[in-house]
Amino acid sequence: MKPLSKPISSVKRASGETTDSGLQQCLQVLQRLSGRKSPPDFAVRFWDGTAWEPENGTPPRFTLVLQHRGALRKMFWPPSDLTIGEAFIYDDIDVEGDIHAFFAFLKQFGESKRNLGEKLTLAWKLFRLPASERPRAGRQAARLIGTQHSPDRDRRAISYHYDVSNEFFALWLDSRMIYSCAYFQSADEDLEAAQERKLDYLCRKLRLKHGERLLDIGCGWGGLVIHAVQHYGVQALGITLSRRQVELANERIRQAGLADNARVELLDYRKVGPPEAFDKLVSVGMIEHVGQKKLTEYFRQAWRLLRPGGVFLNHGISLGGPRPRRTTFARRYVFPDGEIVSLTTSLLSAASVGFEIRDVESLREHYALTLARWIERLEARHDQARQETDEATYRTWRLYMAGASEGFRSGVYNIYQTLLVKPDHGRSGLPLTRADWYA
Repeated sequence: MKPLSKPISSVKRASGETTDSGLQQCLQVLQRLSGRKSPPDFAVRFWDGTAWEPENGTPPRFTLVLQHRGALRKMFWPPSDLTIGEAFIYDDIDVEGDIHAFFAFLKQFGESKRNLGEKLTLAWKLFRLPASERPRAGRQAARLIGTQHSPDRDRRAISYHYDVSNEFFALWLDSRMIYSCAYFQSADEDLEAAQERKLDYLCRKLRLKHGERLLDIGCGWGGLVIHAVQHYGVQALGITLSRRQVELANERIRQAGLADNARVELLDYRKVGPPEAFDKLVSVGMIEHVGQKKLTEYFRQAWRLLRPGGVFLNHGISLGGPRPRRTTFARRYVFPDGEIVSLTTSLLSAASVGFEIRDVESLREHYALTLARWIERLEARHDQARQETDEATYRTWRLYMAGASEGFRSGVYNIYQTLLVKPDHGRSGLPLTRADWYA
């Protein structure tokens, strides 16, 4: 199809000339947003099959598909990440090709410098775009009631995300179903190997020893619990608020013949006891669900559960800057009540209850690589994912993981493994170097 480098009324189509004023309006908005008569490295395909393409013949990195006359308005009005997200997951728009490049396109639009007059003109043009209503089937936004970060509301928030379908997650995670960043030796390493390396790296950082009691807070499908028991001989308890995770984790523990030394329970971290019941604690990807106002309570409970001289390895996403960055789409459709805070905020909370901070390591590039692998695997299993859930759920995960990948790549987000010690009368019990982590 020919690029729309001239008025649409003069562009040839298979069925003849078009005088679609709605299409012309959409083109004008796209040109104003991009500041170009033709797109530099992407394409737009309109609902009638007409395309707006790079004039220089550059192969488009992605194609934005406007599925109906009101799609562009659905995407950009009112301007917010929620508007774009809902337009995508409910198929008002689609992205063919590199979805990472689509996020770079959105970032460019968001960062464009416009004076007040230009902003008002653009807003008026967006408002005047054709409008249409379509049914929005499939996954719906979370609607939680009760006090935020109360045990009951936290349980519903976790269930909304993690109880979608074990089979859905198994399609694109590794065989152990590790739902956190892998630890890559090289950028082209297989996800399976990188996730196994991450599990072992966590165990070595904890310096697990045979017979020690390990608590995994927010254990997912039990991958770390199983690895720690199999390879380090510990007694391990995993806890989660996802019923589906508990069922599959315990089934996997039984199949591995580890039921005497490992179990996973449906249990809130605030309900674990008694005091000093564990030698080592680990939490991977749980702190994002705690909430900033509950951070001190979270670390205080970890302190209470840990014996003197014990260590706590906390692995979690952090902001690249000092202030929380709220994304409405993610909080409505992905992680309701989720909160990402700065590293400084979490470290201050840990230190305030008595923890000594012994090591902090960033794995930011590793998470960008992990998310890219997950997206590839999810896209390759689109039909199966849709059968296990629905189209809107598939699109939700594709969109959110692509956005997160861009966030880690650009430094908006970071991820840290923090090693905390509960000193025993001033003694840390740690060796003088980290050499054993890398042996």
